[in-house]
Amino acid sequence: MNRGANMYNQKQWIFTMLVLSILVSSPFVNYAQSDVAASSAPVSEELLLFQEIPSVYGASKYEQKVTEAPSSVSIITASEIKKYGYRTLADILRSIRSFYVTYDRNYSYVGARGFGRPADYNNRILLLIDGHRTNDNLYDMAFLGTDAILDVDLIDRVEIIRGPGSSLYGSNALFAVVNVITKRGRDLKSAEVSSDAGSYDTYKARVSYGNRYQNGLDAIVSGTVYDSKGQRLYVREFDPAFSTDVRATNGGFTNNTDYDRFHSFFTKTSFQDFTLEGAYSSRTKGIPTGAFGTDFNDPGNKTTDTRGYVDFRYERNIGRQTDITARIFYDYYEYAGDYIYSGIVNKDWGYAEWWGSEVKLSSRLFNVHRVIVGAEYTDNVRLDQQNFNVAPFTSYLDDKRRSQIWAFYGQDEINIFKQLTLTAGMRYGHYDTFGDTINPRLAVIFTPVEKSTFKLLYGTAFRAPSPFELYYQSATNDPNPDLKPEKIETYELVYEQYLGDHFRATTTGFYYKINDLINQIEATPPKTIFRNIEQVESRGFEVEMENKWANGIDGRISYTLQRTVDAQTNEGLSNSPEHLVKLNITVPLVRDKIFAGIEEQYTSKRKTISGDYASDFFITNVTLYSQRIIEGFELSASIYNLSDVKYADPVSADFKPLNTVQQDGRTYRLKLTYAF
Repeated sequence: MNRGANMYNQKQWIFTMLVLSILVSSPFVNYAQSDVAASSAPVSEELLLFQEIPSVYGASKYEQKVTEAPSSVSIITASEIKKYGYRTLADILRSIRSFYVTYDRNYSYVGARGFGRPADYNNRILLLIDGHRTNDNLYDMAFLGTDAILDVDLIDRVEIIRGPGSSLYGSNALFAVVNVITKRGRDLKSAEVSSDAGSYDTYKARVSYGNRYQNGLDAIVSGTVYDSKGQRLYVREFDPAFSTDVRATNGGFTNNTDYDRFHSFFTKTSFQDFTLEGAYSSRTKGIPTGAFGTDFNDPGNKTTDTRGYVDFRYERNIGRQTDITARIFYDYYEYAGDYIYSGIVNKDWGYAEWWGSEVKLSSRLFNVHRVIVGAEYTDNVRLDQQNFNVAPFTSYLDDKRRSQIWAFYGQDEINIFKQLTLTAGMRYGHYDTFGDTINPRLAVIFTPVEKSTFKLLYGTAFRAPSPFELYYQSATNDPNPDLKPEKIETYELVYEQYLGDHFRATTTGFYYKINDLINQIEATPPKTIFRNIEQVESRGFEVEMENKWANGIDGRISYTLQRTVDAQTNEGLSNSPEHLVKLNITVPLVRDKIFAGIEEQYTSKRKTISGDYASDFFITNVTLYSQRIIEGFELSASIYNLSDVKYADPVSADFKPLNTVQQDGRTYRLKLTYAF
């Protein structure tokens, strides 16, 4: 960064530390409480709910307080999504301690605890919607941006469960399980319409209806459409004045190639013990970066991702101590990529269909044990991949596969005595592609006094090699059907402290090691191949403080220090920031009606694939949100990257000659929602 940018970062750092000191200082707390004492306004329902320690479902597949969960957990609510102007799941995760997001102007990729390989398809976190696995079965990708299957307006809360989760969930849960809990019909109680307008000719519209009827039927249905023209970008690496690349053209500017559009649908119906849920989305994104060696400034370069699922669930209490859950589901995913090389259209295509079922039994035994046991089966009916040139027709890949997965899991939460709980779990799974895998989990949770909790956590997890990594063959890549799964072993020490009803502090130290990391390396030039070649180690420290005052001010701040290296060379990994700072604060400007949401995010420098560094940066986002000023209306106005900071994210070798990709400067969004 230049000198002026460094001075700006210093000012932002001072501002962050100043707000932190205000958040935890007694005079400010006393002032806020005095201000409320003088007011006759009633305490909101949301404030009353905050007085209870929140619960989480995804940590153990049953509801428990976050202090009792065998994980370090964060929860983002629908209220926070509105007040901070979050547009996607990527926005939500970007705000969470120890998480960061990289965007290559096609997909958004999340990193966690210092590990965030560019273009890794988010296949080292597991994304669930109401407990339904949404990582596709061809690339193992968790979709987090505008490609996500669910509109964020339909989210009731998001549970971010850190650490390995394979003991319950199987593959992909190396760094976290993200469980999205959707709204119910009773949360809407009527029809609702919403419309957004933003920078770069971006428009979005949603129509939803939900209700709970007198006979107990609860239903919600919603549809969303989105369209964005995108930016006119300047890419120096394709400017003929500075580049010798044969694709350099148009002064390095790319026009009408950053477009983004999608449509999605969601429905959920519950009656007595049964729930039927379905979702669908299709998104097309232009590629403005010349990725994969394609022609620069050609709007024909694009990807389309289409995803859908149906999930039928039965949940019933058997007596007072036992619950049973059974589900059957069907999913499909289709990817279509158009890549232009010297005017020749190359089609890259993938299609997957799978169905499966799960049965889970949860029971309390002798008031000491909370036991769950379960079994899962998945049949990957179709795993198809093709790659070909359209004209003249040339086929490089036509691969069709089918596979099965089955698994058993169990967990016992043992109350040794009132202050001490032991949680032990394990999952055994069998994959047609590589065989058997066993993953244990152990947690010791000690509560010496009320609202003070210590957690000692250990667990392992794995990621099965995807069909793409195993079998993809093209003019530039060889298949490797002998790949083994990646494995991670994690140790954590967590301290959680609640003070009064409103203040919470969390401190976490962690260490993990990944073995047999799958990486794409050069084989016989110009071809690459996926191999198990790397070991990664990481050590880190997280601290977070959160407070909510009686006058409605709500804030949290976190800091993460992490060092993640190649275990063989002790060199830091690419796209791995050592420092992350997050600050979120909402202030009621008019009680229960108008709120200001302010978000500060700092990311330290990150190594690129060339060994250079992408500069550190501060981002400020501001949202004004109003409700109940006019009955039924909600209005918000957001400015993202308020100070118009120029920064870039590291990208993979597929983007050569680019090492980084430019991110958005200052942008805005206006949003109006009306409930009938």
